[in-house]
Amino acid sequence: MLKSAYISPLGPMTILGSAAGVHAVMFDGQKHERSPQDAKAGESPAMRQMRLELDGYFAGEVRQFRAHLVPQGTPFQQRVWAALLRIGHGETTNYGALAALLGNAKASRAVGAAIGRNPTSIAIPCHRVIGASGTLTGYAGGLDRKRALLALERGTAIAIAAA
Repeated sequence: MLKSAYISPLGPMTILGSAAGVHAVMFDGQKHERSPQDAKAGESPAMRQMRLELDGYFAGEVRQFRAHLVPQGTPFQQRVWAALLRIGHGETTNYGALAALLGNAKASRAVGAAIGRNPTSIAIPCHRVIGASGTLTGYAGGLDRKRALLALERGTAIAIAAA
């Protein structure tokens, strides 16, 4: 596993990857952070592509990530993460609607748990899922970052400085 640092406008991030692709894109210190002890400094081609796409995203130029993602998770988590990819740039949905999309409207808590374990922040857009009442709820990188990412996607200036 390879590991590289990325400095975003919202604070330092870590990109984990291998020849297979990008395994994780995380804000440093976020909940459920995945950072293997044996990760070595370096970058694969997919990690370099992710870095360029993150630069473009924060500049308002990239709306969809194309770097090859290989997040590790259970089959249910994989289904939830795949559903997140269908939420368009600048759009939001809620946990119940996502659960219904996956075929079980009563599974909103399970969907929320799977979203919370998304290892590829921003690239798999878990920040686009909000509470049913329209409130911002849960984000492993923190609600200030979630608010800032949604503002960025709406064409508004990023609301917080780098941590």
